[in-house]
Amino acid sequence: MRRYRVLHRTTYRYSGEVTGSYGRAYLVPREYPGQRVLEHDIIIDPAPSDRSVGTDVYGNSSTYFHVTAQHRALEVTGASLVEVDATHPEAADGIAWESARPSTTSGPSAVEFALDLLPPEITPEITAYAAESFAPGRAILDAVTDLNTRIHRDFRYRTGSTTVSTSVAEVFRAREGVCQDFARLAATCLRTQGLAARYVSGYLATDPPPGEPRLVGADATHAWTAVRLPGDHWLAFDPTNDQFADDRYVTVAWGRDYQDVVPLRGIVYTDAEQTTIDVSVDVAPIMN
Repeated sequence: MRRYRVLHRTTYRYSGEVTGSYGRAYLVPREYPGQRVLEHDIIIDPAPSDRSVGTDVYGNSSTYFHVTAQHRALEVTGASLVEVDATHPEAADGIAWESARPSTTSGPSAVEFALDLLPPEITPEITAYAAESFAPGRAILDAVTDLNTRIHRDFRYRTGSTTVSTSVAEVFRAREGVCQDFARLAATCLRTQGLAARYVSGYLATDPPPGEPRLVGADATHAWTAVRLPGDHWLAFDPTNDQFADDRYVTVAWGRDYQDVVPLRGIVYTDAEQTTIDVSVDVAPIMN
């Protein structure tokens, strides 16, 4: 088990006065077996006149806020203390991947995660690419390991090469992107085979333990993928770093796609012509 202090700060600066800001934030880490949230807070400056907390359809905690004071800067900080347990992907060894396909008896939520998105992301090219890893009867641990490694090998990590509106098909053709793109691509590959896939949003430990490599995606929000196993267990893996998610990964939210769990989004009322955004993330280990 590892414990982390998480600080995720987003600062918006405007060239003119903002008369009102509406926002929705996914900044509180999830509670689930394997992760516990010991403390959490969301600090908003200027202070909002209206604020509420809710749970979305996937069980994620989201915070809504409305700032009515005029401002030229808005700062939103998520602060958490989280415990994360070690994971054991080898527990999935020996399970044929076909047996992990959800059925109507698995429940509507499992089936939903196996369906393509709207607009569709599955293409014949992506289906063929995924099929190379999912030979008939292959163990799902071997198949996912292979897919994870192939995406890491075949696609280049390049900051700024995509935007939040870039489709999975465009990423596939360009053979480059960032962690959000690779997580979305991996989820699409799983769905081509009828498997349920989650897009997972969260953080990586900023400073690795002694002897362990620093991972791509530290110092920023990160994204990875999880595939559903029989019994409604989920196996999380990270194609950006070619590994299974372990106790260096702090999960904030999951959904079918990035758009389900955008860390911070909103609407502002202003005549300002320019906006700058600064984001900083620090995931610091706390020694027991």
